[in-house]
Amino acid sequence: MITVDDVTARLVDAGFIAAREESQELCHRSNGDDVVLESLLERRLRGEPLAWVTGFVTFCGLSIRVDPGVYVPRWQSEPLARRAASRLPQRGFAVDLCTGSGAIARTLLFERPDARVVASDLDDRAVRCATSNGVRAYQGDLFAPIPRDLEGEIDVIVAVVPYVPTHSLSLLARDTFVFESSLSYDGGADGADILRRVVRDSPRFLRGGGALLMEVGGEQSDVLRDCFQRCGFEDVRTFLDEEGDVRGVEATLN
Repeated sequence: MITVDDVTARLVDAGFIAAREESQELCHRSNGDDVVLESLLERRLRGEPLAWVTGFVTFCGLSIRVDPGVYVPRWQSEPLARRAASRLPQRGFAVDLCTGSGAIARTLLFERPDARVVASDLDDRAVRCATSNGVRAYQGDLFAPIPRDLEGEIDVIVAVVPYVPTHSLSLLARDTFVFESSLSYDGGADGADILRRVVRDSPRFLRGGGALLMEVGGEQSDVLRDCFQRCGFEDVRTFLDEEGDVRGVEATLN
């Protein structure tokens, strides 16, 4: 029988950093079947995202289903999800753009079960996956598929859109695009192309006093400040990760 130690050793030899933790997840997923475990391990050794191999990821303490081909939610997005939940009234309305697996929308629903939360994504696989996680998800580009009855009614818009500058895509982990699409990352020349679209289109859906929260990187929060001002936002704040790097921006509509 293949043990956790056996799997850990093979992952360590292949250079995986969190080998022990990953081996435990793979063994749990195989449910004691060595044939299944070997298949799962081979997929991981080829570089396939662990969440695709095991079928789930833990996000904000919730078990989120992640189907192959769907963007894997990162733990770095958890502070964004929690801040969004804190801005959402108990019976409020929220939109999650580029929802992927629906992890952030699912977190909002868990924290505010009486709220109405909808989501959108371009990828039909993501929409199906988010739906399987209990999210009301629509296929389409950003706000395009969001129900019109929500215009001017939204309390919180949260978005993890592609924001990596095109010239920086080559700096991502070398096996990233073996399995994932550059569409999940490419934010244009300065990484802010889609972020600007979200800022410009949000006022049509937000109520006065509603909040827009977006994940950003580098100096994009500074790049977006003029756009926020022109679109009627105030109290624009950035928030940092544990290492002191900017991870997101939060703004309130006048």
